[in-house]
Amino acid sequence: MSAAAVAAASAGTAPRLCAEGLSHRFGTRTALDGLSFTVAPGEIFGLLGPNGAGKTTAFRILAGLLPQQAGILALDGRTADGGDSSYRAHLGVVFQDPSLDLKLTGRENLRLGAALYGIPRAVATVRIDAALSLMALGDRADEAASKYSGGMRRRIEIARVLLHEPSLLLLDEPGRGVDPDALRRIWDQIGALCATRGLSVVVTTHQPEEAERCHRIAILDGGRLAAIGTPDELRAQVAGDVIRVRGDRPEEIRAAIVERLGLGGRVVDGEVVLESPRGHEIVPRVAELFAAGQLASVSTSRPTLADVFAKLTGRGLTS
Repeated sequence: MSAAAVAAASAGTAPRLCAEGLSHRFGTRTALDGLSFTVAPGEIFGLLGPNGAGKTTAFRILAGLLPQQAGILALDGRTADGGDSSYRAHLGVVFQDPSLDLKLTGRENLRLGAALYGIPRAVATVRIDAALSLMALGDRADEAASKYSGGMRRRIEIARVLLHEPSLLLLDEPGRGVDPDALRRIWDQIGALCATRGLSVVVTTHQPEEAERCHRIAILDGGRLAAIGTPDELRAQVAGDVIRVRGDRPEEIRAAIVERLGLGGRVVDGEVVLESPRGHEIVPRVAELFAAGQLASVSTSRPTLADVFAKLTGRGLTS
């Protein structure tokens, strides 16, 4: 939990966002099944899972784009309806797909956003300048957005939804189409807003590296909550090191390792994955089992959130 979340809990402060038992069906298909979580003021909370896990459905409910068929939403201790304008007034929402007018400059895109939010012109001018400075785009503000990189466009989109000073920011797959350096800058700026303004953030992602930026994470699988906790708490569910074995016939490799070394393993995304408290001792033992050329590689590493997902669900995040 973030420092802000701990402080809020110890002070008895209501969560910024509380979701309890959120469910949604599309015909006979259950897309979201009883999802519950809370987000504290100043906390970055992640929804991690592959396509079809329920992330987008949860995001659309939180953004007020889908009705709450079942469950309760509360914002700052008050029951909320996602379709209510008084709830949505507190949100800043950045969707997965780009939404800038590329013919307009960055500043013009922000002016348009301020007008849509009903921000008075004089106030908007001050906030736009501040947002451009925060996002380190002041020197490029008057260029057409068509000339911006993917990361710059993303920063303008985030700056735009922050103009009305929301208390809750919703980000849907913010890393899509953004290079790692630009994404790192975006997350640094969001983290600063959480620390200084108490902004709360809910982010959906299928990328474990991006989820590491979150104070806490809910892992979703098949519309259900599989686990929830800090990155460290979740990684602790994997015993020690992770050994990855690659070869042309992963199922046969796994069976040989189970039979001859007595180690349990699973095949995830075409490779055999094992767990051991002392992975460096297992690697040579695995390599010795097979003739030259049977294995492409054997490696060991500390567990990642992708490993946690695989252990909990038996599948990879790309499945």
